[in-house]
Amino acid sequence: MTVLSSLRQDEVDESARSSYFNLPALDVSLAFPQATPASQFPPCASDYYQFDDLLTSEERVVRMKVRECMEKEIAPIMTKYWEKAEFPFHVVPKLGALRISGGTIKGYGCPGLSITAAAIGLAEVARVDASCSTFILVHSSLAMLTIALCGSEAHKQKYLPSLAQLTSIGCWALTEPDYGSDASALRTTATKAERGWILEGQKRWIGNSTFADVLVIFARNTTTNQINGYIVKKNAPGLTCTKIENKIGLRMVQNGDILLKKVFVPDEDRLPGVNSFKDTSKVLAVSRVMVSWQPIGISMGVYDMCHRYLMERKQFGAPLAAFQLNQQKLVQMLGNVQAMTLVGWRLCKLYEKGTMTPGQASLAKAWISSKARETLSLGRELLGGNGTVTDFLVAKAFCDLEPIYTYEGTYDINTLVTGREITGIASFKPALSAQRSRL
Repeated sequence: MTVLSSLRQDEVDESARSSYFNLPALDVSLAFPQATPASQFPPCASDYYQFDDLLTSEERVVRMKVRECMEKEIAPIMTKYWEKAEFPFHVVPKLGALRISGGTIKGYGCPGLSITAAAIGLAEVARVDASCSTFILVHSSLAMLTIALCGSEAHKQKYLPSLAQLTSIGCWALTEPDYGSDASALRTTATKAERGWILEGQKRWIGNSTFADVLVIFARNTTTNQINGYIVKKNAPGLTCTKIENKIGLRMVQNGDILLKKVFVPDEDRLPGVNSFKDTSKVLAVSRVMVSWQPIGISMGVYDMCHRYLMERKQFGAPLAAFQLNQQKLVQMLGNVQAMTLVGWRLCKLYEKGTMTPGQASLAKAWISSKARETLSLGRELLGGNGTVTDFLVAKAFCDLEPIYTYEGTYDINTLVTGREITGIASFKPALSAQRSRL
């Protein structure tokens, strides 16, 4: 064989190998025909204690219209977009048509829902896809609510109607690279200038920031040393938003790093209701209620998926649902969902009565997200190998829960908020650190 013919044979062999190794993956329904993937979402089976009876007719309508949309429009595409870490912008009009953006805000084109209805709606989004629920949470319960509670009348009229329809998108920028749980110590500055303010600094982990039209930015007033709030518009000179890559959870959410280099904000875009860090608590009180419902929704979806899977999948000549150990795990998951739901519901009622305390909201967020972790771990066990692929929901939900367990206050920080409330003793800083700060 000549050198030339040998080279040609190598090319043929390489081409054959390439064709072999680059074959597209089998469709999951062909690769694993014994169980239905999450693209055909299972019916809801988790309302064992008939929680629906506690809801008003308005709240039930919200639940069912959101459930129908999520199962029909989002379930078939969520795995594809999650794997690519891209957001499905084409579904935003469908999410806008649900009329849940703006939640409890009244007027300005917002739905004016009860906080229970808003929470139920968010849970139904999370039941199918946690990333979409975080998109709505950031946009609605943080950006929009800050404008509604802390903005001027002109701000509300200018921004809220389009935000409510999701024809414009908002984000909320508090967290910084050096200040997460210790957010009140943030370093981004706002310096007074003629007819406005100059913002300098950096933000991190800001959901929706890479495509938001309206950015709510918190910065330290260099004159008063207090935290103020500002509305920054997309493409403002000096504003840069870049996507955070390599996340293992909420991969569809476009979290970003924000750089502010001499960004000018006119006087009329300063939020008059944010004059100290304490003013953010008005917003965080509501958002912490809402974020407590995300793990509830995620756990509902995972339970529904596991229930169907165990009925369909057979081993040793019987459905997996016929085995005692599997039934025990499934029942434990179901019990967790009932308890989590009732705690979330009671928190909403306390808020509606005007008696909810920060400690109660923090306890709910910490405890519910902890119970959700346990629930999803059991679900991952029940699905065996299929509990490690995103086609059957559980693996995706397992990963998505981790950032939710952390944001809006980590488990530890939220327990300390409740601990301070029930003991009267703040223990956020080590004793040595507190001593040094007094010196």
